[in-house]
Amino acid sequence: MRIHIVIACLLLHGAMPVVAQHVAQSAPQVKTANGIIEGVLEKSGIHAFKGVPFAAPPVGALRWKAPAAAANWEGVRMAKKFAPKPMQTNVFGDMNSRADSASEDCLYLNVWAPAPAKGKALLPVLVYFYGGGFVAGDASEPRYDGESMARQGIVALTVNYRLGVFGFLAHSELSTEAPYHASGNYGLLDQAAALQWVHDNIAAFGGDPKRVTIAGESAGSVSVSAQMISPLSRDFIAGAIGESGSLLGTLRAVSLQEGEHTGAEFATAAGKNSLEDLRAMPADALLQAAAQFGVFRFSSVVDRYFFPTSPYAMYDEGQQAQVPLLVGWNNLEMGHQMILGQEKPTKENYEKAVQRLYGNKATDVLKLYKATTDDEVIAAADDLAGDRFIGFSTWKWSNVHINTSNKPVYRYIYERARPEMVSAMGNVVPGLAGGVQKSTTAVKPPPARGAVHSAEIEYAMGNLATNKVYAWTKEDYAISQVMQAYFANFIKTGNPNGKGLPAWPIATSQTPVQVMHINVQSAAAAEQHRDRYLFMDEQAAGK
Repeated sequence: MRIHIVIACLLLHGAMPVVAQHVAQSAPQVKTANGIIEGVLEKSGIHAFKGVPFAAPPVGALRWKAPAAAANWEGVRMAKKFAPKPMQTNVFGDMNSRADSASEDCLYLNVWAPAPAKGKALLPVLVYFYGGGFVAGDASEPRYDGESMARQGIVALTVNYRLGVFGFLAHSELSTEAPYHASGNYGLLDQAAALQWVHDNIAAFGGDPKRVTIAGESAGSVSVSAQMISPLSRDFIAGAIGESGSLLGTLRAVSLQEGEHTGAEFATAAGKNSLEDLRAMPADALLQAAAQFGVFRFSSVVDRYFFPTSPYAMYDEGQQAQVPLLVGWNNLEMGHQMILGQEKPTKENYEKAVQRLYGNKATDVLKLYKATTDDEVIAAADDLAGDRFIGFSTWKWSNVHINTSNKPVYRYIYERARPEMVSAMGNVVPGLAGGVQKSTTAVKPPPARGAVHSAEIEYAMGNLATNKVYAWTKEDYAISQVMQAYFANFIKTGNPNGKGLPAWPIATSQTPVQVMHINVQSAAAAEQHRDRYLFMDEQAAGK
C-alpha cells in the first residue's frame, strides 16, 4: 500500500513536468495564413521549418510572371526538408546545396525560431538572401543556415528566388501580357513576395513583423539594395545588412528596352519564334539554351514597377527605406588576374593593362593604385580589381545612404584570410569569386593574401563548422563570435555595438569616415582611399 501511495504521489507531482517535457520535444507546428505546417525540433531546441511555400509554383503559364499567392491546404503540411533549389548551372565552386534537386517549382523559404514562450515580446527577424550572381545559389546552403542566429534570440529565414533566364528574362511579349506593362525582375519580385509573406506570417513563429532586417552577400547584397528602394518591399524593412555589393555598380539594372532586346536575342538563339514556344520548352532545355547564350546576360531592368525609375536616381533622392544600414566588403574581393590576365605581374604589364582599361585616365588610376616596383604590382592590381568588381558599388551605397537618409550607417572592411584547406579535400584549390575548384595538379596553393569574396559569410552567420573545406582555428571561431555578435546586435537594435565588443562608430558625412576593420584584433579606423571611390564615382557619372 505504501509503495502504491508513493507512486501515486510521484505521478501527481510529476504529471505537469512530464507533459511539458513531452510537448517541448514534439515536432513544432505553426498555423500560417495558408495552413498548418509541422517542422523539426533541432537538438539545440530551435524550431526549424523547411520548404515552406510563400508563392505558387512559377511553372507552366506562371513561368515569367510575378509570383502568385500560394494555395491553401487542409490538414498539416510537413516542413521538414529543404525544397528544390532554383534551376541553375554549376557556375561557382563554393555552392553546397542541401536540396535534393533543382526545379522551377522553387518558391519556398526556411524559418528557424527559438521555442515560443508565452508572455514574451516578439523577436527581431532576419531575412537572408543568398549570393551567386543571380545565376546560382539557394536557401538551403549550410553557410546561410539560420539555426545559429536563432540561438541568439532571432527568427531567421532564408529565401529561394528565381535565377538566370527563369528569374530575369525580359521580352516585349511578356511586357505586353503583364498588367504592369513590363517584364523581367522575377527573382526580385520573388524576394518582395517573401517579405510580404514574412509581414503576414512571422508573428506566428514569434517574430516581430515591424523588426525585419534584410541581409545578403554578393547578389544577395545587391538584392538588399534593390529591396530598399522598391515600393513593393521597402515598407516591410526595419534594417539592412549588405555584404559586398550593391546595384549601384554591381549587377546593375539596365533599361527595360535593353532587357527586352536581350530577351529577343535569346529567343532567336534558342530557335523560338514566340513567347508560347519559349514557355513550352522543358526547364532543362531552357536552362541549357541559356547556358549556351550566356548565363550572365539576363540583367535586372528598370521596369517602372519594381523599380519606378533609375535606382541611382531613387537613392540620390532619398527614396530608399529610411533604415539603419550595416555595410562593407572584403579586402581581397578579386585578384590581380582580372586586371593583368595571363600576363606576369610586372610594373610594365600593369601599366599597359591600366592603359587598355582607362585610356586617357590611366595616369590618374596609376596614381590612385600605385605600383612603383614589380613587387608592388600584385597588391595594387588586387585593389583595383576588387574595387572595380564590388568595392566601389558597396562604397557608393554606403555613401549615398549617409547623405540621403536620417538613419545610421555602419561601415566595415573584412580582412581575415581563410585558413588552409583540410588535407582530406584532395586536389581542390581556390576558385572564382571565393569558391573552390578541382585541380589537375597536387601543388599546394599559397596562403590567401586576404579575405576573398564570400569569405565572411560563415563568420557572420556563426556557421564555420558547417564548412568542411577549411581547417578552422580558435582564432577563426573567436572572429566569428565577434562578427556574429555585431550582426545580431544590429538585427535586434539597429546598432552593432554591445558589451565586450570593440566600439563601432557611426559613419557620418563628416570625413574621415570611421570604418570597422574585422580581423583577429578588430578595431575602427579612419577610411582609407576615399579618393579612389570619388574617382570611380566621377567616371560612373560620366557614362
